[in-house]
Amino acid sequence: MNILSEIIKIKKNIVEEKKKKLPLKKILESIEKTKNLSIYESLKNHFGLIAELKRGSPSLGLINNNLDFKKISIIYQKCGVSGISVLTCEPYFLGSIEDLKTVKEVVTLPILMKDFIIDEYQIYEGKYYGADFVLLIVRILEDQKIKKFIKICEKISIEVLIEIFNIEDLKRIFKIVENWENKILGINNRDLKTLKTDINNTLNLIKHIPIDKIIVISESGIKEKEEILLLKNLGVKGVLVGESILKSKNIEQKIKELKN
Repeated sequence: MNILSEIIKIKKNIVEEKKKKLPLKKILESIEKTKNLSIYESLKNHFGLIAELKRGSPSLGLINNNLDFKKISIIYQKCGVSGISVLTCEPYFLGSIEDLKTVKEVVTLPILMKDFIIDEYQIYEGKYYGADFVLLIVRILEDQKIKKFIKICEKISIEVLIEIFNIEDLKRIFKIVENWENKILGINNRDLKTLKTDINNTLNLIKHIPIDKIIVISESGIKEKEEILLLKNLGVKGVLVGESILKSKNIEQKIKELKN
């Protein structure tokens, strides 16, 4: 069994347990109908950096189990990032939905709930804890589920980052999604099955995307400002960066370097 299949299998059990502790009925009674903070509007007008928060990952192992989410979120906002990605996935990423709430309390930036979403419960849970946009990974979802999840997001005013990895994913999503308002297309440079990263994945796929109609961001494996400049020149509207920021000795300096 590859790591992706294992994550999905464990995720199903985790979601079922969550439903018992915090039933969907209770969430639906509590979620506000307020508008989310829009990452779509932010990236539409300016090239953006979405900075990630995570304690570890299967590819990296442990980054920092004592990561101060509040402190780093405040630094991120001070440095002018466009949004914050919070990895809420457990156990492989040592994340928690509570981390989302922690970040929401201290910043006024769009926050991404980054997780392996396989059940509509997770979308409602994300909204409940303060997510402004959620990640939908094309390669782990059937067409009907993607359509259903997008409708739910529209209904509860939460934006969507739709993630693809290859040309097959891209062809599928073009058949599913016609209106790209309040939706962002993310190209993952990491193969979720092998965990290897290659920035050329974005460079190859961007050629097949109408960048005048769709906001595209590049995710994973981005370490240097030269890579960002290359992506920007090809029409990418933003990047999602975690590892190179969190592993740097000076987070503030690293973000400034990437943004410049």
